[in-house]
Amino acid sequence: MRKIISWFNESKYIAPLSPACKMCATGSKMVVLITGLCSAKCFYCPLSVKKKDKDRIFANEWELKDEKDIKKLIQEANYINAKGAGITGGDPLIVWKRTKNFISILKNNFGSDFHIHLYTSGTINGDKVDELILEGLDEIRYHPEPKYWLNMDKSPVISSIKKALKTKADVALEIPMIPGNENDTISLITWANNFNIKWINLNEFEFSETNAKELIKKNYTVKNDISAAVKGSQESAYKIIDLFSKKDLKIGIHYCSSSFKDGIQLRNRIKRRAKNIAKTYEIITEDGTLLKGIILSKNVSLNNIYHMLKKQFKIKQDNILQNHEKNRIEIAPWILEKISSNLKKRGFECYIVEEYPTVDALEVERIPL
Repeated sequence: MRKIISWFNESKYIAPLSPACKMCATGSKMVVLITGLCSAKCFYCPLSVKKKDKDRIFANEWELKDEKDIKKLIQEANYINAKGAGITGGDPLIVWKRTKNFISILKNNFGSDFHIHLYTSGTINGDKVDELILEGLDEIRYHPEPKYWLNMDKSPVISSIKKALKTKADVALEIPMIPGNENDTISLITWANNFNIKWINLNEFEFSETNAKELIKKNYTVKNDISAAVKGSQESAYKIIDLFSKKDLKIGIHYCSSSFKDGIQLRNRIKRRAKNIAKTYEIITEDGTLLKGIILSKNVSLNNIYHMLKKQFKIKQDNILQNHEKNRIEIAPWILEKISSNLKKRGFECYIVEEYPTVDALEVERIPL
């Protein structure tokens, strides 16, 4: 009997486990969305409106102007002290030359040990996988459409998989764990094991802004009020892992929960970024978000507020900043708490804000003082 390992946030696996998954758990994998274009039209595709079916490029949350905007790619990798990258889409093989170039750039900048894995449906330009692997791609994860799970020999991706298996790269599958599709999933895993696929990832099935309408049509529901995960997905994955733990197979099977992605992978990644981008006046929370004070005024210019505060309260240069983009003064929260009552009497608005340390600086909370 093979050992089932309980991992983070309800995730489980039977070894072997991909090095990419181990890196994701530490937050050290940069996510590179190479394009939002894709030839497969999976009803469950969770990609956001701003990315789906659009030829846009992102390094984590940071959008690149185009494929020549390499400075941001390298800078984002440095901000999280990345040990590797996951190239995703859409389908990276649709823009395989761009993908090949990004693999080359990342390997040249960070060395051969910088682990790169890639997701693809493999139906377009599947014959180009060997060129990507020669460039340094370490792992390729195929995403076969559900209609082929019972008979993969008829799948259009089979020729690409055969080609990849002849190379030095790790070849894997990654699919959503669709409740009700247990027999199809079991058939796919059995086939993959016999075909010498190294591991398969079963992702918890999730609702998103782009797939919700279709999932509701098919009578799927959320598992609880605080999750976007589909009811029954986790239970189905556990049953399948338990089943295969009793079989004499070599393939690794990993169930990746939605709470693992949000509570472990994302949390650890933003904590790594926060340490590298936090300003002197910002406090890093346990979750990796940033706390700062902000001062707003409708009548006084930022420049006048800035110089008034520095002079009157003797605030050091590295504890205060004029943020012209957001039209506000940013200041150390411990200082603002002391002077806010004075400022409010003069008509200024004072808040403590909590934001993500990502390029979009998404605001989590704003507390008035």
